[in-house]
Amino acid sequence: MMKTKNGGEDDELDSGNGVELEIEKTGPYSLTVHSKIVVQASLQTVWDVLTDYERLPDFIPGLAVSRVVEKGDKYARVFQIGKQKLPFGLKFDAKATLDCFEKDIQMLPCGRKRDIEFKMIEGDFKRFEGKWIVIEQSSDTLVGGESQTTLEYIANGESKMWLPIRLVEGRMRNEIQINMSSLRKEAEKLFRNIQLA
Repeated sequence: MMKTKNGGEDDELDSGNGVELEIEKTGPYSLTVHSKIVVQASLQTVWDVLTDYERLPDFIPGLAVSRVVEKGDKYARVFQIGKQKLPFGLKFDAKATLDCFEKDIQMLPCGRKRDIEFKMIEGDFKRFEGKWIVIEQSSDTLVGGESQTTLEYIANGESKMWLPIRLVEGRMRNEIQINMSSLRKEAEKLFRNIQLA
């Protein structure tokens, strides 16, 4: 196990359901999350799923609401409500308004990359920001020429004083794995449908 900045033990790298997940506690109320999953779909398909903000609750179980408040060129302000069940029968709804900045495609030596940077401007956290990274390997570097894309999620958050991280950390681990798996499943389904059409 790795040590966190506050001297505690970090969570082990978890690869359940093909999801790599690392959570580092950076203080009693703050943490950094880094998660990654391989998706058998094109960069464009994964991107289309990620940026269809209002449809996200249709396939992400812990997301109750995702509504676009404002939309511009490569920009969206999105209001979201996440629901979680906590220990001892407690329920927790987290509201956040996020500014999402959709970056242009970058060419890499062995593929292409595109990011979405997000930052909470209002919500139930003291601070919440991060990014989605979508990296597609060139088909000529893959066996059989199939599309393969890596989806990465990096987030830094700090809860308000009344909600210590240790209370929600286990549940958060489970939710992130479910969310990443749900995004992969939706992107792969869409990609198959596009190929069949």
